[in-house]
Amino acid sequence: MVEMNVTRLHEFTVILYALSVLLYFIDFLHNNRKVNKFAFWLLAFVWVIQSIFLLTRMLNTGRLPILSMFEGLYFYAWVLITLSLILNKFLRVDFIVFFTNLLGFFIMALHTFAPGQHGSSAVETQLISELLMIHITMAILSYGAFSLSFVFSILYLIQYNLLKQKKWGKRLLRLDDLSKLDYMSYVLNLIGVPMLLLALILGVLWAYIKVENFYFYDAKVLGSFFVLVIYLVYLYKRVVQKLQGKTIAYWNIGAFLFLLVNFFLFGSLSNFHFWLT
Repeated sequence: MVEMNVTRLHEFTVILYALSVLLYFIDFLHNNRKVNKFAFWLLAFVWVIQSIFLLTRMLNTGRLPILSMFEGLYFYAWVLITLSLILNKFLRVDFIVFFTNLLGFFIMALHTFAPGQHGSSAVETQLISELLMIHITMAILSYGAFSLSFVFSILYLIQYNLLKQKKWGKRLLRLDDLSKLDYMSYVLNLIGVPMLLLALILGVLWAYIKVENFYFYDAKVLGSFFVLVIYLVYLYKRVVQKLQGKTIAYWNIGAFLFLLVNFFLFGSLSNFHFWLT
Protein backbone atom coordinates (compact mmCIF):
# COMPACT_ATOMS: atom_id res chain seq x y z
CA MET A 1 0.00 0.00 0.00
CA VAL A 2 2.80 2.39 0.92
CA GLU A 3 4.66 1.48 -2.26
CA MET A 4 1.61 2.25 -4.38
CA ASN A 5 1.10 5.60 -2.63
CA VAL A 6 4.71 6.51 -3.36
CA THR A 7 4.31 5.64 -7.04
CA ARG A 8 1.10 7.69 -7.15
CA LEU A 9 3.03 10.68 -5.84
CA HIS A 10 5.69 10.13 -8.51
CA GLU A 11 2.96 10.06 -11.17
CA PHE A 12 1.49 13.26 -9.74
CA THR A 13 4.85 15.02 -10.03
CA VAL A 14 5.14 13.90 -13.66
CA ILE A 15 1.74 15.44 -14.41
CA LEU A 16 2.70 18.67 -12.62
CA TYR A 17 5.95 18.72 -14.56
CA ALA A 18 4.03 18.28 -17.84
CA LEU A 19 1.82 21.25 -16.97
CA SER A 20 4.90 23.31 -16.10
CA VAL A 21 6.52 22.44 -19.46
CA LEU A 22 3.32 23.45 -21.26
CA LEU A 23 3.34 26.84 -19.53
CA TYR A 24 7.06 27.32 -20.22
CA PHE A 25 6.33 26.66 -23.90
CA ILE A 26 3.72 29.43 -23.92
CA ASP A 27 6.15 31.76 -22.13
CA PHE A 28 8.91 30.78 -24.58
CA LEU A 29 6.79 32.06 -27.49
CA HIS A 30 5.17 35.06 -25.81
CA ASN A 31 7.50 36.16 -23.01
CA ASN A 32 4.55 36.25 -20.62
CA ARG A 33 5.71 37.00 -17.06
CA LYS A 34 2.53 35.76 -15.38
CA VAL A 35 2.67 32.43 -17.20
CA ASN A 36 6.39 32.16 -16.47
CA LYS A 37 5.82 32.80 -12.77
CA PHE A 38 3.11 30.14 -12.53
CA ALA A 39 5.31 27.64 -14.41
CA PHE A 40 8.22 28.48 -12.10
CA TRP A 41 6.22 27.81 -8.92
CA LEU A 42 4.79 24.60 -10.32
CA LEU A 43 8.31 23.43 -11.10
CA ALA A 44 9.49 24.57 -7.67
CA PHE A 45 6.79 22.39 -6.09
CA VAL A 46 8.00 19.44 -8.17
CA TRP A 47 11.56 20.19 -7.00
CA VAL A 48 10.45 20.19 -3.35
CA ILE A 49 8.78 16.77 -3.73
CA GLN A 50 11.83 15.39 -5.52
CA SER A 51 14.17 16.82 -2.90
CA ILE A 52 12.18 15.16 -0.10
CA PHE A 53 12.39 11.79 -1.85
CA LEU A 54 16.09 12.31 -2.53
CA LEU A 55 16.82 13.25 1.08
CA THR A 56 14.78 10.31 2.37
CA ARG A 57 16.71 7.95 0.12
CA MET A 58 20.01 9.40 1.35
CA LEU A 59 19.02 8.94 5.00
CA ASN A 60 17.89 5.36 4.38
CA THR A 61 20.99 4.30 2.45
CA GLY A 62 23.58 6.54 4.11
CA ARG A 63 24.98 7.61 0.74
CA LEU A 64 24.24 9.76 -2.28
CA PRO A 65 21.69 7.77 -4.34
CA ILE A 66 23.55 7.53 -7.64
CA LEU A 67 24.94 3.99 -7.70
CA SER A 68 22.20 2.35 -9.78
CA MET A 69 20.71 3.38 -13.11
CA PHE A 70 17.36 4.31 -11.57
CA GLU A 71 18.95 6.28 -8.75
CA GLY A 72 21.10 8.05 -11.31
CA LEU A 73 18.08 8.94 -13.45
CA TYR A 74 16.27 10.42 -10.48
CA PHE A 75 19.30 12.43 -9.39
CA TYR A 76 19.84 13.58 -12.99
CA ALA A 77 16.22 14.78 -13.23
CA TRP A 78 16.63 16.61 -9.89
CA VAL A 79 19.81 18.31 -11.15
CA LEU A 80 18.06 19.42 -14.38
CA ILE A 81 15.12 20.87 -12.44
CA THR A 82 17.50 22.65 -10.05
CA LEU A 83 19.45 24.17 -12.94
CA SER A 84 16.23 25.15 -14.68
CA LEU A 85 14.98 26.97 -11.59
CA ILE A 86 18.30 28.80 -11.23
CA LEU A 87 18.35 29.80 -14.90
CA ASN A 88 14.75 30.95 -14.76
CA LYS A 89 15.25 32.97 -11.58
CA PHE A 90 18.54 34.68 -12.31
CA LEU A 91 19.31 34.55 -16.04
CA ARG A 92 15.90 34.39 -17.83
CA VAL A 93 17.27 32.44 -20.80
CA ASP A 94 13.88 31.21 -22.07
CA PHE A 95 15.22 28.99 -24.86
CA ILE A 96 17.53 27.06 -22.52
CA VAL A 97 14.95 26.87 -19.72
CA PHE A 98 12.28 25.33 -21.95
CA PHE A 99 14.50 22.67 -23.51
CA THR A 100 16.14 21.87 -20.17
CA ASN A 101 12.68 21.22 -18.75
CA LEU A 102 11.74 19.12 -21.77
CA LEU A 103 14.77 16.91 -21.17
CA GLY A 104 14.07 16.85 -17.44
CA PHE A 105 10.48 15.75 -18.08
CA PHE A 106 11.68 12.85 -20.22
CA ILE A 107 14.20 11.73 -17.59
CA MET A 108 11.61 11.93 -14.80
CA ALA A 109 9.04 9.99 -16.83
CA LEU A 110 11.68 7.38 -17.66
CA HIS A 111 12.54 6.99 -13.98
CA THR A 112 8.90 6.84 -12.89
CA PHE A 113 7.60 4.31 -15.40
CA ALA A 114 10.64 2.18 -16.25
CA PRO A 115 10.31 -1.43 -15.06
CA GLY A 116 12.65 -3.15 -12.63
CA GLN A 117 12.71 -0.56 -9.87
CA HIS A 118 9.43 -0.99 -7.97
CA GLY A 119 9.99 -4.48 -6.61
CA SER A 120 6.45 -5.70 -7.26
CA SER A 121 5.54 -6.98 -10.74
CA ALA A 122 1.91 -6.01 -10.10
CA VAL A 123 2.93 -2.41 -9.42
CA GLU A 124 5.12 -2.34 -12.53
CA THR A 125 2.31 -3.71 -14.70
CA GLN A 126 -0.10 -1.09 -13.36
CA LEU A 127 2.41 1.71 -13.86
CA ILE A 128 3.01 0.72 -17.49
CA SER A 129 -0.75 0.61 -18.04
CA GLU A 130 -1.12 4.04 -16.46
CA LEU A 131 1.72 5.41 -18.58
CA LEU A 132 -0.26 4.30 -21.64
CA MET A 133 -3.40 5.96 -20.28
CA ILE A 134 -1.57 9.26 -19.63
CA HIS A 135 -0.08 9.13 -23.14
CA ILE A 136 -3.49 8.52 -24.76
CA THR A 137 -5.22 11.14 -22.60
CA MET A 138 -2.67 13.84 -23.41
CA ALA A 139 -2.77 12.95 -27.12
CA ILE A 140 -6.57 13.12 -27.22
CA LEU A 141 -6.58 16.44 -25.34
CA SER A 142 -4.12 17.85 -27.88
CA TYR A 143 -6.34 16.53 -30.69
CA GLY A 144 -9.27 18.28 -29.02
CA ALA A 145 -7.39 21.58 -29.01
CA PHE A 146 -6.43 21.11 -32.68
CA SER A 147 -10.04 20.28 -33.54
CA LEU A 148 -11.37 23.48 -31.97
CA SER A 149 -8.61 25.44 -33.67
CA PHE A 150 -9.72 23.91 -36.98
CA VAL A 151 -13.30 25.01 -36.30
CA PHE A 152 -12.17 28.57 -35.60
CA SER A 153 -10.22 28.61 -38.87
CA ILE A 154 -13.29 27.39 -40.77
CA LEU A 155 -15.38 30.11 -39.12
CA TYR A 156 -12.69 32.65 -40.01
CA LEU A 157 -12.92 31.73 -43.70
CA ILE A 158 -16.72 31.82 -43.63
CA GLN A 159 -16.68 35.25 -41.98
CA TYR A 160 -14.01 36.45 -44.39
CA ASN A 161 -16.06 35.41 -47.44
CA LEU A 162 -19.25 36.95 -46.04
CA LEU A 163 -17.47 40.26 -45.51
CA LYS A 164 -15.79 40.13 -48.90
CA GLN A 165 -19.12 39.48 -50.62
CA LYS A 166 -20.79 42.13 -48.42
CA LYS A 167 -23.47 39.72 -47.25
CA TRP A 168 -24.73 41.47 -44.15
CA GLY A 169 -27.24 39.64 -42.00
CA LYS A 170 -27.88 37.50 -38.95
CA ARG A 171 -25.33 34.90 -39.99
CA LEU A 172 -22.59 37.54 -40.06
CA LEU A 173 -23.61 38.92 -36.67
CA ARG A 174 -23.57 35.47 -35.07
CA LEU A 175 -19.93 34.95 -36.04
CA ASP A 176 -17.20 36.71 -34.10
CA ASP A 177 -14.85 39.27 -35.62
CA LEU A 178 -11.97 38.05 -37.77
CA SER A 179 -9.18 39.01 -35.39
CA LYS A 180 -10.73 37.08 -32.51
CA LEU A 181 -11.36 33.98 -34.62
CA ASP A 182 -7.76 34.08 -35.84
CA TYR A 183 -6.43 34.58 -32.32
CA MET A 184 -8.50 31.77 -30.76
CA SER A 185 -7.33 29.39 -33.47
CA TYR A 186 -3.74 30.29 -32.63
CA VAL A 187 -4.19 29.98 -28.84
CA LEU A 188 -5.67 26.49 -29.15
CA ASN A 189 -2.72 25.36 -31.28
CA LEU A 190 -0.39 26.96 -28.76
CA ILE A 191 -1.91 24.65 -26.13
CA GLY A 192 -2.13 21.61 -28.37
CA VAL A 193 1.47 21.55 -29.62
CA PRO A 194 3.28 21.09 -26.27
CA MET A 195 0.62 18.60 -25.14
CA LEU A 196 1.19 16.53 -28.29
CA LEU A 197 4.96 16.78 -27.80
CA LEU A 198 4.72 15.46 -24.22
CA ALA A 199 2.27 12.76 -25.33
CA LEU A 200 4.74 11.59 -27.98
CA ILE A 201 7.56 11.49 -25.43
CA LEU A 202 5.46 9.32 -23.11
CA GLY A 203 4.25 7.19 -26.04
CA VAL A 204 7.78 6.45 -27.23
CA LEU A 205 8.78 5.62 -23.65
CA TRP A 206 5.83 3.21 -23.32
CA ALA A 207 6.63 1.56 -26.66
CA TYR A 208 10.27 0.97 -25.70
CA ILE A 209 9.18 -0.62 -22.42
CA LYS A 210 6.22 -2.67 -23.63
CA VAL A 211 6.46 -3.30 -27.40
CA GLU A 212 8.85 -5.89 -28.76
CA ASN A 213 10.79 -4.80 -31.83
CA PHE A 214 9.63 -1.18 -31.61
CA TYR A 215 10.77 0.93 -34.57
CA PHE A 216 10.52 4.64 -35.17
CA TYR A 217 9.54 4.01 -38.79
CA ASP A 218 6.16 2.63 -37.67
CA ALA A 219 3.49 4.43 -39.73
CA LYS A 220 1.67 5.95 -36.75
CA VAL A 221 4.88 7.05 -35.05
CA LEU A 222 6.22 8.78 -38.14
CA GLY A 223 2.83 10.29 -38.89
CA SER A 224 2.46 11.64 -35.34
CA PHE A 225 5.85 13.30 -35.41
CA PHE A 226 5.06 14.75 -38.83
CA VAL A 227 1.82 16.18 -37.41
CA LEU A 228 3.90 17.80 -34.67
CA VAL A 229 6.31 19.26 -37.24
CA ILE A 230 3.41 20.70 -39.29
CA TYR A 231 1.97 22.45 -36.25
CA LEU A 232 5.43 23.67 -35.19
CA VAL A 233 5.79 25.23 -38.65
CA TYR A 234 2.37 26.80 -38.12
CA LEU A 235 3.57 28.37 -34.87
CA TYR A 236 6.78 29.53 -36.57
CA LYS A 237 4.80 31.22 -39.33
CA ARG A 238 2.38 32.76 -36.82
CA VAL A 239 4.90 33.94 -34.21
CA VAL A 240 8.13 34.61 -36.12
CA GLN A 241 6.87 35.50 -39.59
CA LYS A 242 3.77 37.24 -38.13
CA LEU A 243 1.56 35.49 -40.67
CA GLN A 244 -2.15 35.94 -39.99
CA GLY A 245 -5.45 35.84 -41.80
CA LYS A 246 -6.59 33.60 -44.63
CA THR A 247 -3.20 32.08 -45.45
CA ILE A 248 -2.52 30.81 -41.91
CA ALA A 249 -6.13 29.60 -41.67
CA TYR A 250 -5.65 27.42 -44.76
CA TRP A 251 -2.39 26.09 -43.29
CA ASN A 252 -4.19 25.21 -40.06
CA ILE A 253 -6.98 23.43 -41.92
CA GLY A 254 -4.43 21.43 -43.91
CA ALA A 255 -2.60 20.49 -40.70
CA PHE A 256 -5.81 19.21 -39.13
CA LEU A 257 -6.73 17.19 -42.22
CA PHE A 258 -3.34 15.48 -42.07
CA LEU A 259 -3.95 14.83 -38.36
CA LEU A 260 -7.13 12.97 -39.35
CA VAL A 261 -5.22 10.95 -41.95
CA ASN A 262 -2.65 10.05 -39.32
CA PHE A 263 -5.30 9.10 -36.75
CA PHE A 264 -7.46 6.90 -38.98
CA LEU A 265 -5.24 5.66 -41.83
CA PHE A 266 -1.77 5.49 -40.27
CA GLY A 267 -3.27 4.18 -37.04
CA SER A 268 -4.70 1.20 -38.94
CA LEU A 269 -1.28 0.56 -40.54
CA SER A 270 0.58 0.65 -37.22
CA ASN A 271 2.12 -2.50 -35.78
CA PHE A 272 1.13 -1.74 -32.20
CA HIS A 273 -1.60 0.94 -32.12
CA PHE A 274 -4.08 -1.88 -31.99
CA TRP A 275 -6.69 0.05 -29.98
CA LEU A 276 -7.36 2.20 -33.04
CA THR A 277 -8.07 -0.68 -35.41
